[in-house]
Amino acid sequence: MSEPPEDFDPGSREEREVAAEAAGDRSDLLSLMAHTYRGELGRTSSWRTRIDRTTNWAVVVTASLLTWTFSSESRPHYVLLIGLVMLSVFLGIETRRYRMFDVWRSRVRLLEENVFANALDPEGVEQSNWRTLLSEDLREPTIKTPTVEAMSRRLYRVYAPLLTVLIAAWVVRLTVFTPSGSGVVATAAIGAVPGAFVLAIVGGFYLAVLALTLRRAPRRAKGELQAAEDAEEWK
Repeated sequence: MSEPPEDFDPGSREEREVAAEAAGDRSDLLSLMAHTYRGELGRTSSWRTRIDRTTNWAVVVTASLLTWTFSSESRPHYVLLIGLVMLSVFLGIETRRYRMFDVWRSRVRLLEENVFANALDPEGVEQSNWRTLLSEDLREPTIKTPTVEAMSRRLYRVYAPLLTVLIAAWVVRLTVFTPSGSGVVATAAIGAVPGAFVLAIVGGFYLAVLALTLRRAPRRAKGELQAAEDAEEWK
């Protein structure tokens, strides 16, 4: 490794902003964008894998609880309700992971739309200020998907069907396997908790799940780690 010259000053503006030279050289800039794209794509793939891992946990837990609960008539029904709590925890974890995944995904899409698509078919770019947008987001990374929106997306794609299966199985457990002489309400009781209260809680929970799942508000793509007022310009 060669030694720097004696008059080398790392604090000088020329040395501090050495990468700024790429802004005026197209070949250097395109080379830099290619490396940036590979890096952001790697982050996207990593967070996508984390999301899939949580989904796998949720599917395995659901299948295991269903198999165990219906393996014998003596199995308590409230185990399925514990499954609802566990899936809700997984949903919270996956919502956070999805919001982080979307940070890197948005950068990948920005480069694909405004650099690579334009190179293949030079009809213009999607965002005329894409370089400014990318520069600002690299300086101050921002989360662009609100929590409610991210949760709605994960419910629609994965968790609403799993929660529906568990609740349907719970209802079957209460009705088909109801002891003789006991009603559904009485069977739904958990210890000292009245069955009517349990049914009301589960019903309210499922209505909230449906409301979030069927939410059709337009995608805002806003939110921040630091601050972002114009995040809606991102895909």
